[in-house]
Amino acid sequence: MGRGKTGNFRKAAAILLGCALLTGCGSTGEVDDYATNIGYEARGGNGTTQVVQSESGSSATTQTAGIPKEEIKVGVLHLSDPAEGSGYTYTHDLGIQGMQQNLGLSDDQIVRKINVNDGDAKATRQAIQECIDDGCNIIFTTSWGYMETTAEMAEEYPDVYFSHGTGYMSNGKNFNNYFGRIYQARYLSGIVAGMNTSSNKIGYVAAMDSSNSEVTGGIDAFALGIYSVNPDAKVYVRVTNSWYDPEGEKAAAQTLLDMGCDVIAQHCDTVYPQTLAQEKGVYSIGYNSDMSKDAPQSCLCSVVWNWSAYYTAAVQSVIDGSWDGSNYYGGMNENLVSITDLADFCAEGTKEKVEEAKKQILSGENGVFDGVIETNTGETVGKEGTTLDDATITGGINWYFKTVSVVE
Repeated sequence: MGRGKTGNFRKAAAILLGCALLTGCGSTGEVDDYATNIGYEARGGNGTTQVVQSESGSSATTQTAGIPKEEIKVGVLHLSDPAEGSGYTYTHDLGIQGMQQNLGLSDDQIVRKINVNDGDAKATRQAIQECIDDGCNIIFTTSWGYMETTAEMAEEYPDVYFSHGTGYMSNGKNFNNYFGRIYQARYLSGIVAGMNTSSNKIGYVAAMDSSNSEVTGGIDAFALGIYSVNPDAKVYVRVTNSWYDPEGEKAAAQTLLDMGCDVIAQHCDTVYPQTLAQEKGVYSIGYNSDMSKDAPQSCLCSVVWNWSAYYTAAVQSVIDGSWDGSNYYGGMNENLVSITDLADFCAEGTKEKVEEAKKQILSGENGVFDGVIETNTGETVGKEGTTLDDATITGGINWYFKTVSVVE
């Protein structure tokens, strides 16, 4: 998935994100902190979004007839129940809530399908079909495993708009893909971990193994951030092989804690790695939502998403007819990803190191995956003077940085 032209999502998101940041677009309700763009502090970004080429290699140019706002109905498939109050699904739903407020949609214009197993194609198809039967014009499928079924149904229903989160498939017409440069925020959180470990053993609960570039790239960015401030520290990864497995995540975190890891990070959906770290008296780094609410005594910071920036722009493009099938790939410059404010108990100098790296990322001086990178098998990737491109980062990182070990 390479970088392509800037499409209508960029224009729409620039206007809508700025409106939400300044005024809430007339909303009277209040959603939540870092997970929406209402009350979200602009951290040096330019308020725009980026689009990339369609999988065919050419930038999408499809234009559509608009749909009156009163006739819009938005469907969303969730992996778990957002009512759980933290994590991946919770954050996506806060983005949906932010979009609803920004655009002034009523509750009956939002159709949620919760606890849809993304490893079950039949369940995924049924949930999407129910959204279509309920009159949804645009359907967001938020988890990796929904991808192929979403692609199939986009072909079957060309008059419905489909938008799949994570993954890589799209058709440049009524089916696009959205994700972001979360590795930028992962790198910053790695700096935090590296500055605050005493044992130089840092644990990471991972949903998937190295065959999944989304998870592996996040681990590597985290490890690179650690290495930039503490080259002696090691990262120990325990894989659950599930995007959502409360018991598996708890067990993985416990294994890492038993090994002596004194900072626990995660790419998984529950807060168990955070709460277990707090119980053991060690530090943690959250993901998706601000997990300091769940583990205030251990959480150094959280890597977070501002999904409403995208959801607002996407639905608005269907309303005004500017949907062009472009893929979306934003980052820190677009205020899509960030880390939360650091805990007061972070080690001295942590904030300064994070701010320095953040400025370099925003300016383009630090691309995270820069130059020649050594893997944990002794091989190298990348070239001197270059940075890995988006296509490689999103779909081609199946290796671990040299300081990473997988715990079986």
